[in-house]
Amino acid sequence: MPQISQRVGRFTDSVIRRMTRISDEYGAINLSQGFPDFDPPRPMLDKLAEVAYAGPHQYSVTYGAENLRRALAEKHGRAIGRTVDPEREVLVTCGGTEAMMCAMMTVCNPGDKVAVFSPFYENYGADAILSGAQPVYIPLTPPDFTFALDDVENAFRAGAKAIVVCNPSNPTGKVFTREELAAIGALAERYDAWVITDEVYEHIVFAPAVHVRMAGLPGMYERTITCNSLSKTYSITGWRLGWMIGPESVLENAKKVHDFLTVGAPAPLQEAACVGVQFPAEYYEGLAAMYREKRDFFCAGLSKLGLRHTVPQGTYFLLMDISDFLLKKRFAGWSDLAFCEWMIREIGVAAVPGSSFFREPVNHLIRLHFARSKESLAEVLRRFEKLSAILKEEDV
Repeated sequence: MPQISQRVGRFTDSVIRRMTRISDEYGAINLSQGFPDFDPPRPMLDKLAEVAYAGPHQYSVTYGAENLRRALAEKHGRAIGRTVDPEREVLVTCGGTEAMMCAMMTVCNPGDKVAVFSPFYENYGADAILSGAQPVYIPLTPPDFTFALDDVENAFRAGAKAIVVCNPSNPTGKVFTREELAAIGALAERYDAWVITDEVYEHIVFAPAVHVRMAGLPGMYERTITCNSLSKTYSITGWRLGWMIGPESVLENAKKVHDFLTVGAPAPLQEAACVGVQFPAEYYEGLAAMYREKRDFFCAGLSKLGLRHTVPQGTYFLLMDISDFLLKKRFAGWSDLAFCEWMIREIGVAAVPGSSFFREPVNHLIRLHFARSKESLAEVLRRFEKLSAILKEEDV
């Protein structure tokens, strides 16, 4: 038989989605794959119901429906303090996943290097490899997930043509400061590199942290490709709608990549999503407040049970430390993956092994999300009482 591409042997399937499949098999509460268990905003659903009969049901403009591109240009332009051209600088994609893939394929040649902070959302390394590029990893240091600027510069010195900045960061919940972003941007300018940002969680940020957009910093718009998604902001992960904004020189080429990857995003869903993009500021303030309440409730419950964890500055993810479990004889020699599989079967809660996010040999963290109703989170905490009891057991 002929051989398949060597590229696909350099990464695994998605561990996140694998955990969801196992979770479904055992009927566990899924805190692995980050999607809510509550409905999108009612005005968007009402519009979707209307569109179901009125249309459109055929292809929209390949680069995105005109009204949605205009709404995105206005929203993002307002955030970064400049006018964004909806015809030349905006591309609607099939989710933020496609936006990132388009960005990588547009700026990378085979053999190029792409810098990625570790821990990282698992797609980034695979995206680089599928683009023919080589990922170069920059460590983020727990518990605050800070980085050494020398490590960033070393990545550029090694030939990184682009750097990926996920802000707020999945899986850490880190929100990059203005000073950190400015320092990264200055190095990108010095080494004439691109900055590809993933800002999917831009509206899930908890004070005093503030979301600063790389494209809004002085001199950075012309070398920044902003990738985003409507999934998390409007609780529509299944609609698969994302977008990319950047300078015309990049977007005119990204549109070609997009055209041959997917042709275009779903036309009826774009019409319904456009309603959400035009929501007033109060919606986004309410979204952040809702997730802060969930974060505080869940974190307080974990702490009460004696389960160690991070407290995210943004996103709806946290990392739980399972070191104390792995020291016990019953878990001796276990990997974080084995622990997560056991937890699905025996505790009834699904998480993601942290090793799938780290380039470094990290085996003691698991990722949980709290995009669930308060009732669901309370049930998770009730099930975690079993974990708390195991910690208190005498290790004989």
